[in-house]
This record gives sequence, C-alpha cells and structure tokens, in this order.
Amino acid sequence: MDELLLITPTEALAVVAGTVGMYVAMVVLVKVLGQRMLATMSSYDLAAVVAFGAIIGRASLGEVPRLAAGVLALATLILLQAVAGMIRVTRSGNHAVAVPPVVLMAGSTVIEENMKRCHVVQHELASRLRQAGIRHRGEVAAVIFEPSGAISVLRRGDGIEPQLLEGVRGADLVPRELLR
Repeated sequence: MDELLLITPTEALAVVAGTVGMYVAMVVLVKVLGQRMLATMSSYDLAAVVAFGAIIGRASLGEVPRLAAGVLALATLILLQAVAGMIRVTRSGNHAVAVPPVVLMAGSTVIEENMKRCHVVQHELASRLRQAGIRHRGEVAAVIFEPSGAISVLRRGDGIEPQLLEGVRGADLVPRELLR
C-alpha cells in the first residue's frame, strides 16, 4: 500500500524540481509568446490547456504517480503562485513576470504592428468593438490589449485620464485631444 501512496525523499525532491521547472517554463513561454493564449478560450484553446495540464502533471509527478507526489506537486504550485504574487507587487518584479498592456487602436487608427505583436486579427478586433457597442471607429478613443489577454475598448467622450495609460505600450500614439 505504501508503494501507491508514499514517495521517497529523492522522489519528493524530483517532484518539487519538476513542478518548479514546468511552472517557470510556462511563465517564460507565456511571456515570450504573448498572453493571447490566455484570453477568452476557443475549443482549440481549451484543448491546448488540457494538454498543458497533462504535460505539466506528467513531468511533475514522474513515472508512477502517487498520492504523496500529487499533493506535493499541488502544494508546490500553490507556493509558486504565492511567490509570483509577491514578486509582482514590485515594479521590477511585475515587469519581469507580466506582459505590459498594448494599444491596438489609437483613436480610429488601427496599430497593425501591435496587432501582429499581440496575435490579434482584424475580425477579433471588430468582434470586440461590436461587443462594446461601437457602431463606427470614430467612437473609439483607444483599444488596449490587456495583460490578461482581454481587449478593452475606451470610448470617446470626457477624455482618458493619462494615469489609465501608464505602462501601456503605444500609449503615446493616442491622440492628445482624447486625453484629459
């Protein structure tokens, strides 16, 4: 029964190392490839997330998964999330871990270079504009691709507080007359 439930100290170290390695690899891949993969999920994205989980689980738990290894891997992931949360509180830590938001539209102008960088295609942008109730591009003050992978639409009107655009890549492209 112990063979099904317990692990040796060496196996425990391997579980922790595998879990940490896979977590770091996933964070780096998301930072390099972009947060687009974390936005609203299509059926293809859901299949990818399930596959990621299977790969991470297999690499973390080793050849013969045991209850103790699973609990240890889960505890390690929770600890890593807590550490990442503490790192993100600092400005340099947040820059190292998070991807900055990016301007996709400045006024009625689509920033094609940023669209490509964020892997957003024209029909996705149009869909998000429709969801925000935009009837024509002249109603748009800015469209921001957020670190979460979501797309925010800011309408023309009273003007955008400049603080809302702090740290946003391409914020200087938003026309001055649209700012407060």
